[in-house]
Amino acid sequence: MQYGPKEIGETVRSARKALAWTQKDLALAAGTGLRFVIELEQGKVTCQIGKVLAALNALGVELSLNPPVAARAAVEAAPEPAKSGKSSYGTVRDLRMDEGFLD
Repeated sequence: MQYGPKEIGETVRSARKALAWTQKDLALAAGTGLRFVIELEQGKVTCQIGKVLAALNALGVELSLNPPVAARAAVEAAPEPAKSGKSSYGTVRDLRMDEGFLD
């Protein structure tokens, strides 16, 4: 199933109501503004992903991303790059699925 802003907004609203939280309660818990929560629940397509994740985390909603099998196999089979010590960025190996990424 594919999810869009509308489905995420509905999930947020349902989870918030199940906790008996107001929209203001969620905004405070997630560190966002009230307007953001209102727009998120309405399914606004331009909501910032970081704030969306903060709201989901505040509500305890679990998010699962499951890449296609071919993509998972490619990440798991990626060779370990040589360590040059010059980059502060992670490697593909750092994102291996068997180490908890996307579980």
